[in-house]
Amino acid sequence: MLNGSYRLLVVIVNYKSADLVCRSLEKLIPQLDGTVDRVSIVDNNSKDHSRDILSKYIETNNLESLVKLVSSEKNGGFSYGNNVAIREALNNKQSLYQYYLLLNPDTLPCEYAVNELIKFMNEHPYVGIAGSRLEGLDGTVQCSSFRFHTILSELDSGLRFGPISKLLSRWKVTTKIENLAVPTDWLAGASMIIRQEVFDDIGLMDEDYFLYFEETDFCLQAKRKGWQCWYVPSSRVIHFVGQSTGIVSGSQTKARRPQYWFQSRQRFFIKNYGVLYTMLADLVWGMSFAFWRLRRFIQNKPDNDPEKMLYDFWRNSIFFSKIGR
Repeated sequence: MLNGSYRLLVVIVNYKSADLVCRSLEKLIPQLDGTVDRVSIVDNNSKDHSRDILSKYIETNNLESLVKLVSSEKNGGFSYGNNVAIREALNNKQSLYQYYLLLNPDTLPCEYAVNELIKFMNEHPYVGIAGSRLEGLDGTVQCSSFRFHTILSELDSGLRFGPISKLLSRWKVTTKIENLAVPTDWLAGASMIIRQEVFDDIGLMDEDYFLYFEETDFCLQAKRKGWQCWYVPSSRVIHFVGQSTGIVSGSQTKARRPQYWFQSRQRFFIKNYGVLYTMLADLVWGMSFAFWRLRRFIQNKPDNDPEKMLYDFWRNSIFFSKIGR
């Protein structure tokens, strides 16, 4: 490590989730080395009592030398909030960091979670990004390692037909949950460590994503520059899915998918694959999902999709959205 440099900067973006952040800090702080590690909490213009709650927590626990609270001028989303802290650190040449750990407010790092990530990165200098194993409070493992989205993955996602899914298993976005460290395309941003040189090569996270697909895009840009991305299950993090974003998958919710999800999806496809590919991807998913909805109705299968998903998808597709016109 160079003189005057630090080992790790943990970045937590808060938006009206101060109580969750405090709980996360309780598990995080004991894992840090106060001489070489720092924490930056970015409040994304919460406009509630978040700053007061977080400031009091930092002061009460004598964390002023370790934890810094930063105010963002707007709620610009996940990438924007993380970039506020990362940009400041990268611009400060007096205190360089080897690694940046992006940590969601709705997470509780288990014992040794941080050290396992740092150890892995130290032992594998060709790896640019690594992510933790995410679990529910009951120990249920959550999928946090994924393949990149393609037209074939969109077909599988929309159609949901067993024989076709088997044929398309190599393109399925979700991957098999492994117990050993494995390379992957991209990782959930809830607990993701990034080598400083990755930012040198590809820049900061794309702030045109408000929420979702930003970590997918970031990992893809890193891969195109030759950096590997790995899933490290020895680093275990409890994740309260959707507590900080409001999106919960599966049968737990029937709420409509927010528009920013569709906008982020469209941006990812257009930016990385072009307009024609995006048109094909939208057409494939929309038609296959419509077929699934018909089959679900005929076979009386459970309906766990967000409300008006098909309507909202077409309305926000490249064919009807402002970007597409």
